[in-house]
Amino acid sequence: MLSRENMHAYQERCVAFIKEKRRCGLLLEMGLGKSVSTLTAIIDLIEDFSVRRVLVIAPLRVANSVWAQEVKKWQHLSGLRVSVCTGSEKQRLTALHMDADVFVINRENITWLVDIKRAKWPFDMVVIDESSSFKNATTKRFRSIRKILPDTDYMVLLTGTPSPNSLLDIWSQIYMIDFGMSLGRTITAYKQRFFEQGYMGYTWTPRDGANTTIHSLIDSNVIHMSAKDYLDVPDRINLTERIELEPAVMAKYKEFERTFLLELDNGDEVEAVSAGVLANKLLQTANGGAYTDKNGTWAVIHNEKLDALAEIIDDNPNENILVAYNYRFDLERLQAKFKDAVVLDKKQETIDRWNRGEIRLLLAHPASAGHGINLQSGGSMIVWFGLTWSLEYYQQFNARLHRQGQLKPVRIVHIVCADTIDERVMSVLSTKDATQKNLLAALKPW
Repeated sequence: MLSRENMHAYQERCVAFIKEKRRCGLLLEMGLGKSVSTLTAIIDLIEDFSVRRVLVIAPLRVANSVWAQEVKKWQHLSGLRVSVCTGSEKQRLTALHMDADVFVINRENITWLVDIKRAKWPFDMVVIDESSSFKNATTKRFRSIRKILPDTDYMVLLTGTPSPNSLLDIWSQIYMIDFGMSLGRTITAYKQRFFEQGYMGYTWTPRDGANTTIHSLIDSNVIHMSAKDYLDVPDRINLTERIELEPAVMAKYKEFERTFLLELDNGDEVEAVSAGVLANKLLQTANGGAYTDKNGTWAVIHNEKLDALAEIIDDNPNENILVAYNYRFDLERLQAKFKDAVVLDKKQETIDRWNRGEIRLLLAHPASAGHGINLQSGGSMIVWFGLTWSLEYYQQFNARLHRQGQLKPVRIVHIVCADTIDERVMSVLSTKDATQKNLLAALKPW
């Protein structure tokens, strides 16, 4: 838990950094309470007449609930007025005209907002919650933010996963802070300066010493704060449930891997037209199924992972379990196998039921359950039924349980099919994690 003394010290450092730097990035490990710390800085700046209107850009679920709820939870934030600008265009416009201090919009609508308000930008402070979602410099959302940077006095980026894949993810985020002063005015210049182009231009490898140089260039405008320095959180235990596929299934898997063609028992075929498609199809196959056409038709290949999950459930009768699935057919098979399972939807009541301990098995996709959802009160076990290539999804999903307020050691169980692409995914996640850890370690606490 975060003690009162540690909470006060942590918030003071965040507030002081934002007020001094004005344009900065806060790399705060998941569970440290970045929303309440940022809101504390916001109310200080408003009371000092430094800012008047604040825009918060967040994932949809976070925009709809987290920021407004944080204001209600903390006495010192009670003076802040929050308007949530999501929903239909009429609802968004109505919310934008509310008498409020903080306006929260989902990231999918930032282009719409910039288009209608750019001529007279009404926000002197912008906070981007989970800034790694702006890591792609070619997206409309990044280009829209770029247009309003000169009209924004305070720009604050929040994330726990700044470089989920590689240091290429850093450029656009740092640009939003310093207009390209540290890493270059364009992503092309950044790549040419710090990276070597690989085969066919598809890969970029950091030059010798580039990582250290990048770390030092961004250090002054970024603060990194580690949970271990502030939180007393129970241990996280990573476990791998390694299962063997039946010889006949493994033979088909290996043939698929070699020929890009999988022949099913019913005579249907699954074809991979490229190496990228093959990797995705192999991941499906390891999970126990595969899509046979573009219309979403799928076929069962094996039930090994379902049986493994059933054993995990039986072996942990007193545990509520959060299950990560990858594909739509994963969800359908899980629901057919486990009739009492509940799917994590957009309803707050589902989250509340889980946190009250009323749901034994909660099924969730990492892309929709990664940011801003507090599930630590309902259980302490996660099972990865279907793995993901995304380090960001992986870390964020695990942090739904392993975070402030968790009272028990958290077990993260990975169901991995031996000698399949599952093992490659686990290896890649480990490599990406090392890249990100090196970045965070290089950024000194402010």
